[in-house]
Amino acid sequence: MSREEKKTEMTASGYEKEILDVIRSKNSPRVIRDRLQDYHANDIATVLPELEKRERLSLYRIMRTEDLAEMLEYADEDAEEYLNEMDPKKASTVLEEMEPATAADILKNSDSQQKRAWLELMDPESRKSIQVLASYDEDTIASRMTTNFVTLNSSLSIKAAMSSLIDQAAENDNISVIYVLDDDGVYYGAVDLKDLIIARNGTSLEDITATAYPYVYADEKIEDCLEKIKDYSEESIPVLSDDNHILGVITSQDVVEVVDDEMGEDYAKLGGLSAEEDLEEPVRLSVKKRLPWLVLLMFMGIGVSTVVGLFETVVQKLTLIMAFQSMILDMSGNVGTQSLAVTIRVLMDEHLTGRQKLHLVGKEMTVGFSNGFILCVVSFAAIGLYIMAARRMPPSAAFAISACIGLSLLLAMLISSFVGTTIPIFFNQIGVDPAVASGPLITTLTDLVGVVTYYGLSWIMLVNVLHM
Repeated sequence: MSREEKKTEMTASGYEKEILDVIRSKNSPRVIRDRLQDYHANDIATVLPELEKRERLSLYRIMRTEDLAEMLEYADEDAEEYLNEMDPKKASTVLEEMEPATAADILKNSDSQQKRAWLELMDPESRKSIQVLASYDEDTIASRMTTNFVTLNSSLSIKAAMSSLIDQAAENDNISVIYVLDDDGVYYGAVDLKDLIIARNGTSLEDITATAYPYVYADEKIEDCLEKIKDYSEESIPVLSDDNHILGVITSQDVVEVVDDEMGEDYAKLGGLSAEEDLEEPVRLSVKKRLPWLVLLMFMGIGVSTVVGLFETVVQKLTLIMAFQSMILDMSGNVGTQSLAVTIRVLMDEHLTGRQKLHLVGKEMTVGFSNGFILCVVSFAAIGLYIMAARRMPPSAAFAISACIGLSLLLAMLISSFVGTTIPIFFNQIGVDPAVASGPLITTLTDLVGVVTYYGLSWIMLVNVLHM
């Protein structure tokens, strides 16, 4: 088995103990370094917290700079701590070897007193590249781009283009897509590496350039670019300046990370949080994130309780209906949350027309009604039989109550699907993030819908019509 095959096999599962044994062995630095080559950089990064500081310092001396850089790219928030343990010159060299976007993220979020020294010790080209990337706002697509890409001039012959590609590949290994510039350095199009390799000598580079290749601008918001990027199954997409020069590229790996981050943020917002939390976050900060929505929801909950109080006479006459209140509220809330999730996903498309939004509302209400009707029939039969058996009620009274419950379920689910769809659309229309505005609000509103529907129908059907 070759070394590459062995590496692939070993990275399929955790090898922390083996890596620790290699690092802590009494072998020479050369042997340790060679054996660590059999493991993926991510696996080595996972054992760093398990090592004592003296062991990490030894590892920094043993590993090659490029391998250290790759390993620290997987160390996430701990990368700064490990860089602080190194000699400033060593740390600056490691940062130079990292992907510029990763190095920029580390430095942007770093509070280290060594940060200025790291930057000053870098070569001017690397320092400029990192500072440019760090200057972009985190919500713009340029903050996620990499400067690891290859460009060719459109006037080159195929032979000259291959020669230039080989020269640039020594510094930039992202060569599956090559970007083509005109004589003024303006973005012209892109060429797939395979097309360049199989092109005949008499063909010009311009002839095989795809000029309709997708691109984004540096100052575009991440959420605005996601749909455009996901619509194209490309290895990378160029990021352009306002004057259409290439600043960097967004790779498929960057897209995965961006989508993951966006989903995490939306999930946090749906829970009424201003941002994601982790295990290391201080309690005070977590309280600060959660408390504002909880206070608002508490007062809204008081409103729901007040509505319940209006139906006190119904509860006094028919205490049995209290037993099924939670079922109505739960089903109402579940339907509202489902419609909310679907709507927020659809609203990611910024080009959604008014007709399409109305179609979405109609579809969600149809789904809510269909599910509600099925559950209405099931609950009518099941709850009616249950009341007859458990409460010894006559069939007429038992099925009257179950009919009220079933109809309440149907109406609550129908109205909740409408609320869960229209509220995020409304907030999106007025420029408010529908995820952060809708998540906590939907829960309370669907409770209100369930309470009014259930007790209102009970008052009309059971008390006023049937006089139970």
